Amino acid sequence: MTAKKLGVGALTALVLSSMLGAGVFSLPQNMAAVSGSEALIIGWSITGIGILFLATAMLYLSRLRPDLDGGIFTYAEDGFGKTIGFLSAWGYWLCAVIANVSYLVVVFSALSFFTDSPGHVLFGEGNTWQSMLGASILLWVIHGLVARGVQTAASINILATFGKLVPLALFIVLGLLHFDYRQFSFDFSGMQLHLPVWAQVKQTMLITLWVFIGVEGAVVVSGRAKNKEDIGKATLFAVIAALSVYLLVTILSLGIIPRDTLANMKNPSMGGLLAQMIGPYGYWIIVGGIILSVSGAYLSWTIMAAEIPFIAAKRGAFPKLVAAQNTADAPIGSLWMTNISVQACLIAIAFFHLDYSTLLTIASEMVLVPYLLVGLFLTKVCYQARNYSPLLIGIGATLYGLWLIYASGLTNLLMSLTLYAPGLMVFLFAAWQHRQHYRLRTLDKLIILTIITSGCIIALTTL
Repeated sequence: MTAKKLGVGALTALVLSSMLGAGVFSLPQNMAAVSGSEALIIGWSITGIGILFLATAMLYLSRLRPDLDGGIFTYAEDGFGKTIGFLSAWGYWLCAVIANVSYLVVVFSALSFFTDSPGHVLFGEGNTWQSMLGASILLWVIHGLVARGVQTAASINILATFGKLVPLALFIVLGLLHFDYRQFSFDFSGMQLHLPVWAQVKQTMLITLWVFIGVEGAVVVSGRAKNKEDIGKATLFAVIAALSVYLLVTILSLGIIPRDTLANMKNPSMGGLLAQMIGPYGYWIIVGGIILSVSGAYLSWTIMAAEIPFIAAKRGAFPKLVAAQNTADAPIGSLWMTNISVQACLIAIAFFHLDYSTLLTIASEMVLVPYLLVGLFLTKVCYQARNYSPLLIGIGATLYGLWLIYASGLTNLLMSLTLYAPGLMVFLFAAWQHRQHYRLRTLDKLIILTIITSGCIIALTTL
């Protein structure tokens, strides 16, 4: 590991930046499209409590098991075996790759405000070949930056995090001044959506989870922290700050314009709202915020996306090549694997014209199992040690993980198997490379066979 370690400020910025990414600028429209004011409040309440349970679970685990660097992957592997550990690492890595792709899509979708007209589409929804070309340039610039060392990237990320908070603070202040409670309370239960409130709440879950993905940032890079105590502090500070921003942004938005108007607004919808409050320059401010936000979030997610396979490879769950480091101690093998995958996704998006909401659903689904395993692992550790105070936190985090899987729906969960199945081929190759000390149990083989078979059947029947 590099001699330069990350302090509490850098860790907090890493977590906050990875959560406050491009998604916050599209959040008003995303939430208005699926829920009324009542469901929105209930959805954020459930998510806020659940995320605090999850963040506190990570805090306890960082103190109870400081020997486990890498968090998400190492918790799953140590608690439930090598195969489950790999599945956690693979699901989280795929989520990170898709998150990075979505950031690039959103920033070029925002830039289309300045370049596109009804008869001339240049960047469109961020899924044209011109967008793909621009996103590819940005991708490899960030690759070069992270390759110079994680500490260098984290230092730049602190500046980007403060920069993105300026337009968010401006929006919140102006939103408070323009907030109309009568507008917010009109059709409070969302009857126009023709869905019961509980169904609306379920539809908000993947969106609210999506904007909190990254809460584990400090845990993922725990091996690079100056002090293990800083990991839990950074996570809780960032979660409370992000939750406050999300609540204010979404609640204030529904008090500015009607829900159905907001639901049909082009993303980034925060730009359209700010333009209504202060004029056309409002959109310019939000686009500037998105560029800063994506820069910071992209740095954070590139670091985390590269770190998990790197740690997993050192423990034999990924091929040996992925464990390579350069002279700056950056995980260069994992970094190349991650960014080549992002590049492939950008090309696919340009061909198939996928949009932001599709990417949001896929990424959110892939992180459900890794988050569930965090709660289960804390529950297991505390039960075995008869440590009953943190045990309640573990049970709470586990129940939140189960709720998310239920809310996402069986269809989405089954479809995620088509993405886990090919990953197991990578795992089996890694196991063959490390065969001298890597023996799979019968249960591991059964899990692998079940997931690969199920994934192939689901893929074939949905083609």
